[in-house]
Amino acid sequence: MENAPQVILFLLLITVHLGIAQNTNRNGVNQVHVGVILDLGSLVGKIAKTSILLAIEDFYALHPNYTTRVVMHIKDSMGSSVQAASEALDLLTNYNVKAIIGPQKSSEVFFVSEIANKSKVPIISFTATSPSLTFDNIPYFVRATINDSTQVNSIAYLIKHYKWREVVPIYIETDYGRSIIPDLLDALEGNLKAKELGMMTKGYVWIITFGVASLIDSLNPSVLEAMNGALGVEVYVPRSTELDNFTARWTTRFRMDNPNDPQLKLSIFGLWGYDTMWAVAQAAEQVKFTNEIAQMHHMTKSMTSLETLKNSGNGQEFLNAIVQYKFKGLSGYFNFSARQLQSSTFQIINIVGKGWREIGFWSAQDGFSRKLTKQKSNRTYLSIEHDLNPAIWPGESTDTPRGWEIPTSGKKLQVGVCTSSGYPEYIYAEKDLIMTGMTKASGLAVEVFEEAVKRLPYALPYEYVFYNATGNISSSYDDFVYQVYLKKYDMAIGDITIRYKRSSYVDFSLPYTESGVAMIVPLRESINPTTWIFLKPLTPGMWFGSIILFIYTGIVVWLLEFLGNSKNARGPIPTQMVMIYYSLFVES
Repeated sequence: MENAPQVILFLLLITVHLGIAQNTNRNGVNQVHVGVILDLGSLVGKIAKTSILLAIEDFYALHPNYTTRVVMHIKDSMGSSVQAASEALDLLTNYNVKAIIGPQKSSEVFFVSEIANKSKVPIISFTATSPSLTFDNIPYFVRATINDSTQVNSIAYLIKHYKWREVVPIYIETDYGRSIIPDLLDALEGNLKAKELGMMTKGYVWIITFGVASLIDSLNPSVLEAMNGALGVEVYVPRSTELDNFTARWTTRFRMDNPNDPQLKLSIFGLWGYDTMWAVAQAAEQVKFTNEIAQMHHMTKSMTSLETLKNSGNGQEFLNAIVQYKFKGLSGYFNFSARQLQSSTFQIINIVGKGWREIGFWSAQDGFSRKLTKQKSNRTYLSIEHDLNPAIWPGESTDTPRGWEIPTSGKKLQVGVCTSSGYPEYIYAEKDLIMTGMTKASGLAVEVFEEAVKRLPYALPYEYVFYNATGNISSSYDDFVYQVYLKKYDMAIGDITIRYKRSSYVDFSLPYTESGVAMIVPLRESINPTTWIFLKPLTPGMWFGSIILFIYTGIVVWLLEFLGNSKNARGPIPTQMVMIYYSLFVES
């Protein structure tokens, strides 16, 4: 009787092993055990879990004659890298899994990678986007998602498109947070302090990565309200009938699996998880794993984790089959032959109210475009100025921010104005003493100043301050300029003459008008400039009188010559006419 407990335990273990063996060999179908590690408490984890369960059901419903069946074992990492590594050990040791889907975070993949390298088991993650995860140090790693460098390029060109010169990156303070990972979502939900600090007002710009933008539809309304006016970079998924049907089925299944949770929306991570499971199931059929009995090694505290691991005999073959499988999935063309998905087309969205609106697309080939049907051109993205729809910015502003804004609670530039010159066309200022108490200014000097402010690469809040001139004009302007020296005004604008005395204590801008006296007279053009321009100095009457005078002079000279018996006045008539014309144009 003392040994009864041991006998019962022994018989129990035999029953477990026989049950597993029978399950493996039933109907001649080989079971391929695959582990899944997700953070089941996160939005991504919940969405992905429903997707991969549906993926296995749909795959074998379409391929009922396949001789292999993928058996999934879903584990919860609880958002911890250590917990993810522990679950990976459990899957490899107790379930003899041939592949691990996940983990969810890039930091978790790093922890699990050493275990995978030793056991030669492929790791396929559809959420780990960090570029620091390379295939050189993790040879069995496959990124079933895009690399962060792809979306970084789209964000960089978005900044150039709007001509912003300065940006401030905000990220999780970890090695992988600096690479832009989806954990940013958790940080935004837990600490979204931008609104409290006044940084969601007019003049600010927020750009969110696709890790957050792809989950916009599932975020809490209060979070969306705090992000109102932000731009987002989201992976574009082509619409299809298959996708619409799957979305409806996914919504129903999620409600059944999570009856106590708020209803979430299907995201790109769910679609990548679905397509990843199809690739794994297809590769399992291609490799043709032999029947194996999954030995339950119940790990004890005295056993080290690495001692219980063994090499997967088909690890490399399974990995090759996974990366070589190409197909059109729900997320688009699914091809990670380069060990990661290729560059995608990004959708640029604008968060407005409780939802979002589309303002354009971006791709590495075509740059920005409002519609995907846009004809390709030879222009570069940097030369495209108006290929995005207008956005509504923080503070419900339609004016594109210039990338830097002094807080509204800070001091505005004090601009002094006065009207002592008597030329309202040049500058006119008045103070509303009854209603607002604000100073309004207009005129050429004001327009020049405001245009200069618009051309600055940053925003410059300012307000006009009225100067009440007293005394004569010269002394009033001297005192007006001196107020700038006393720092009552930050600057002064108006018809202020640059003088030596004034320039000794203030700095002047370059003059944009010349001083002095000038006369303006109207010009009437009655004769077009032609070869007869020499006739213009005299009127027709003057010309006629001059001609008569010349002829009269010529005749008088000829007559005097004739009466004086000059031989020049005698002779043939042509000779006498020549003498008259000679007297007319030369001697006169």
